[in-house]
This record gives sequence, C-alpha cells and structure tokens, in this order.
Amino acid sequence: MSDLVSPVGLVLGSVLAPEHVLENARVGEELGFGRVWMAEDYYFTGGISGAASVLAGTERIPVGLGIVSAVARHPALLAMEIATMARLHPGRVAPAIGLGLRDWLRQMGIHPRSTLTALRESLTALRALLAGEEVTSSGEVFHLDHIQLAYPVEVPLFMGVMGPHMLRLSGELADGTLLSVGASPSYVSWARERIAEGAEAAGRDAGAHEVSTFTLFAIDEDGEKARADLRETLGFFLLTMAQSSLIEVLGIREQLLELGKDGPEGLGAKLPDEWVEDLAVAGDPAECAEKIRRLLDAGSNSVDLFPVPDLAAAQIRLAGERLVPLL
Repeated sequence: MSDLVSPVGLVLGSVLAPEHVLENARVGEELGFGRVWMAEDYYFTGGISGAASVLAGTERIPVGLGIVSAVARHPALLAMEIATMARLHPGRVAPAIGLGLRDWLRQMGIHPRSTLTALRESLTALRALLAGEEVTSSGEVFHLDHIQLAYPVEVPLFMGVMGPHMLRLSGELADGTLLSVGASPSYVSWARERIAEGAEAAGRDAGAHEVSTFTLFAIDEDGEKARADLRETLGFFLLTMAQSSLIEVLGIREQLLELGKDGPEGLGAKLPDEWVEDLAVAGDPAECAEKIRRLLDAGSNSVDLFPVPDLAAAQIRLAGERLVPLL
C-alpha cells in the first residue's frame, strides 16, 4: 500500500510548458500534495528532463516519471537515467513504464509486433539492471549483451497501461499501476480486478500493488465554471485516446468518434454532462473532494490531478488550500 502523506497528487508536464513546471511543483510541495508526476506526452514536455528539474528544485516531495514509453528508450538507457535520478534523490523517484499512444509512436516509425512482449522484456530488463545484475538477453524487441549498471539502485517500478492483458502483466511484474486520465470509478474497479488476476497468477500480493489514477482537473468556487473550464481539455484527451482500451471499456467509442468527427475543436462543448461528471474531477472544492473519494473507494491509492494548463498555478493553489485538507 502507498505510504504517501496525501492521497492527492499532481500531474505536471505534457501540455504545461516546461518553464512553468518547477514553479507549480514547488507550490504542490508547499501545500502538501502527496506526489508530483511528470507526464511525457509526445511531443510536449520531456519527462526525464522535467523530473530531474523538479527533483533538483524541490526538497522532499516524491516525483513520478510517467509514463515513459518502453519502446522509445532502450531499457539499458532508461535504467541508467532512472538510477541516476534515484541515487541523486534517494527515496523520491517512481518511474512508470508503458507503451505510449500508438499514433504518436507511428509518427516515429516505432511499433513492435507485440506490445505485450515489448513491455514484458522492458520491465524484466529494467528490474534486473536496477538491481545490479548483468543482463544478457535477445528477445523479440530488445537485445542486451553483458550490460550492467555501474550505479544500481532500488526503486518501485510502475506500469502505465489500460487494457486487460497489460493490466494483468502489471500485476505480475510491477509494484504499481498508473491509470490514465479518463478513468471513471467503474474503470478503476475493473482495472483493480485485472491487476489482481495477474498478481495472484504470479504468486504476488495484490494488496501491496499501488494504483495511482490520473484525472483531468478543474476547481473553482463556482462548480459550473470549473466544469466549463475543463471541457476543451477533456475533449482533446478523450479523442486522442479514442482507440484505446480505456475508451472501449467505458463503451463510449462510437459516440465519441461521432461527436469528434470534425476534429477536436469544439468537441468539449458537445460532451455529455455525465462524461464530465464521471471522467474528470471538476467542480467546487467539496464536489472535487467527493469525486476523488469515489476514485479512492474504487481502488485508487492516490488520485493525481492534471490541471487545465492555462489555469494550473491558480488551481493548484486553490486545491492545496481548500481541497487537500478535505481528504
């Protein structure tokens, strides 16, 4: 189980410009958030460089790196980067490895034949390398020939995944799972069940597996204004993930694609009110607290708030002052 001071964390990076990341992380630390996650959505803000900046510019808040694409970085290089950050900032680093959205990977010409195999090979190699083992393997995706880190370190490894097979793999191999923005309480419960299946098949304790849930977030003393502020960002992310398992499990793919057939512009205004209520945390402080409690009750150990970019600084401060104390 998580030992974070607060079950409410922050998600920075991605569509938040690099020059604004550290200032918001410092506010998050000051106001008692449990963790800062540095997202790495292509092609916005770099996760590793961003996490390194946050770690160096804050004093104690844990920093998650996630997700990092398993196929965009070779596991030997990724292990080296993780180990460097973790040794410079002991006990504060939690990397999450995933695939990344397929459309972004296709833009780079990267797409393994089996994504499940790619993640299995990456996580297996990462864990061994970080433990100081010399690794020699030749798999379907990655080749390692007598590779050993000079400076190994112990860190928890998360996987950032969505679909049933990947969630089972996370339960089997990882210490925690990162769930994407757009996760409803029903999806969190469903994901917990798949993670438990993988953990139990591997003889691991499913109860010790941490689940962190990213959620798009907007807060205002006027709850209706907060929900309106969130709509455009929510529409963009849902349409970006339209072909993902998360959207499939929610059963909204056909309706989403129909609403977004003319592109993401204007999609937010068309989203059904119940999607805004169920797939994000938006409202006044009391409403936001209740929505976070639902995600915690569904099986999340932490709920990590992804603020609307243009409003991030003010909303992080309001959340820290009015929302975090409620939880």
